[in-house]
Amino acid sequence: MIITRTPYRMSFFGGGTDYPDHFHNYGGSVLASSINKYCYISCRHLPPFFDHKYRIAYSQIETTESINKIKHPAVKGVFNYLNISDGMEVQHHGDLPARSGLGSSSSFTAGLLHSLHALNGKMISKYDLAMQTIDVEQNIIGENVGSQDQVMASIGGLNHISFSKDGSITVKPVVMSNDKKEWLNDHLLMFFSGVSRNSQDITAQKIQCIKSKASDVIRLGSLVDQSLSIINSNVCISEFGKLLDEGWKIKRSISRNISTNLVDNIYETARENGALGGKLMGAGGGGFMVFFAAPNKHKRIKKALSKLVHVPFRFENSGSTVCVYEPNGL
Repeated sequence: MIITRTPYRMSFFGGGTDYPDHFHNYGGSVLASSINKYCYISCRHLPPFFDHKYRIAYSQIETTESINKIKHPAVKGVFNYLNISDGMEVQHHGDLPARSGLGSSSSFTAGLLHSLHALNGKMISKYDLAMQTIDVEQNIIGENVGSQDQVMASIGGLNHISFSKDGSITVKPVVMSNDKKEWLNDHLLMFFSGVSRNSQDITAQKIQCIKSKASDVIRLGSLVDQSLSIINSNVCISEFGKLLDEGWKIKRSISRNISTNLVDNIYETARENGALGGKLMGAGGGGFMVFFAAPNKHKRIKKALSKLVHVPFRFENSGSTVCVYEPNGL
């Protein structure tokens, strides 16, 4: 049995510039971090004692004799991508709900690829894992997704990701002292809005808006350099929060489907109680929201948003890892 642990991600600036339709024309830039909330995937060869060849357990349980009858798109896509022919059992467990804006789909796909490579006795670099995850999601499954989630899930850490017009992707860890990184983390609060959404529907609409509002998306990308300047200087860290607010206003203007009345009310409540800025994670419509505020304001914000689930988190650096390796075990 193989078990992998793959983190979810938190994107701060540059979301939208990581879509191929955008960066092939204009380039792209993202600042994001993986966080210590994870997707766990276990894989093992299925013993030949059952009346099915594949067993997939997630929020549903699937048993089938054929890969093409598997309903889970990532499992079906990865099995076809790797030409899986042996009987296989896959189980998924996640720390946070799916379809909530933290890149859970890419964490699942990366974790599954990592597990199956390990089960076949192969090591794969974190960068190659990211590129394979992008290939599966964009070209095999045909999902409407960008290219940052797969990188963050596979590689982990706080990173500046650059997307070139020729399609190449460069990942640079953000260099900052541990004290400053902890300080940044200590200023962030995350809440679950209570709404999960089908990001594919929202993203399909968002991609059309990205094409028609390229200048706004380019502005979102330009905030990455500004945020890095704040991180790498003696400027007060509160400027990072103000920049998040600017980015949220730009993102919100790109498509009417990004925000909702509920999201707007949550955002304004946080601002009225001390948050300098924040954003909705992912494509929009619901999911997790992150706010930047001085630590002495956190208690007040949590009280004002007491109907929401507050989720403590820390930045992490591991990326996708194999945490159990027993390739010959059943």
